[in-house]
Amino acid sequence: MNEPVPSAPAPSRAIQFREFVLLCACLMAMNALSTDPMLPALPEIGRDLAIPHPNDRQFIISFYFLGLGFGSLLFGVLSDRFGRKRVLGMAMALFILSTVICASAQSFAMLLIGRISAGFFAGASRVITVGIIRDQFRGDAMARVMSLIFAVFMLIPVMAPSFGQAILWVAPWRWIFWALVILASLILLWMLARMPETLHPENRIKITPGALLRTVGTVIRTRSSIGYMLASGVVMGGLIGFILSIQQIFFDVFHAEKIFPIGFATIAGAMGVGSLINSRLVSRFGARRMSQSALLAFILIAGVHVVVILIGQETLITFMLLQAMTMMTVAFTASNFSAISMEPFHKGAGVASSFQAFLTTALSSALGSLVGRAFDGTTLPFTLGLLVFGSLSFLIVIWAERGKLFTRPHHGALREHEVDFH
Repeated sequence: MNEPVPSAPAPSRAIQFREFVLLCACLMAMNALSTDPMLPALPEIGRDLAIPHPNDRQFIISFYFLGLGFGSLLFGVLSDRFGRKRVLGMAMALFILSTVICASAQSFAMLLIGRISAGFFAGASRVITVGIIRDQFRGDAMARVMSLIFAVFMLIPVMAPSFGQAILWVAPWRWIFWALVILASLILLWMLARMPETLHPENRIKITPGALLRTVGTVIRTRSSIGYMLASGVVMGGLIGFILSIQQIFFDVFHAEKIFPIGFATIAGAMGVGSLINSRLVSRFGARRMSQSALLAFILIAGVHVVVILIGQETLITFMLLQAMTMMTVAFTASNFSAISMEPFHKGAGVASSFQAFLTTALSSALGSLVGRAFDGTTLPFTLGLLVFGSLSFLIVIWAERGKLFTRPHHGALREHEVDFH
């Protein structure tokens, strides 16, 4: 398919489809590796760095997402000009350096500086990976590949809190960051050795205000693209709220510190199952039908959960069950919304991916932070947030589709067996 660019020679043999999916999943999993293992360590970090208020510990996570949003705006643009592989490699190296700062931090302020820097450079792993996938696939085909990547990727958050807790049993919390340094370094070496350059020379664009504004203008003028980006950002606000609140919910609401890693793995595992199911069905039913149906299910489950809380029947079991069902529906929306919004972009995919990542991250981080800061010792603020976000996201989808839901405008040609870059 694609010819490698002279500045980034392809590996000795074509990368196979399964390795391509696994490598992309590991690159995108950098964000989960940077947040989820920290969750069981938040109380210990708070004590060690004298963080005064329990809710302030959420800044360790939210500052990372703040940096991620701004980094996402930059690196896709750079990759459209200089190539995917070169920019991704440099950003990952700087991410590793930022994580070293976190591991060495002697104050809460220094830790937050390291976290926002790590998030900024981690933005490259997300947007450039999406650009790489878009270089090779489009439409339902891209949705299927994204779902496969999400299914593999979700193994990370399933295991991450247990990984973090295991480190805490034998070492201080700083070793969670040192372990991240080691893992990120291994992923960087794998990427440099095996991932070819996927951006055709003719698809490179000059970094000029005019070129950037034209691509961003196309995104904004394309109703389906901007609509699904906004809808994704809103519904993903629930996921950010979950990440920010879940440690306090298990520790302070249900007093279930010992089973937190298992509980988190169960809920996160539901997302992995949802991604796997979506990868099997999206080629048959289409990204729009799958994601719109899942969004309706998201709203229904969140509504039921709110009722359960209001009538005083919330328990750890009901919370885990209903939250796992909710997170499963998020898996259907995440990859499909991303694929739909990226459909129009082949040239300029990096810029479009950057804008998509910035918009969705900024929106979801802001909404999720509102939910996290509203924590009052119960699960009600979090669950109400899910219901509101899901409903608003569905209204945006109706606008994006001009009221015509469950359609399938065109079919993507699937390339299932391998990704051959020679």
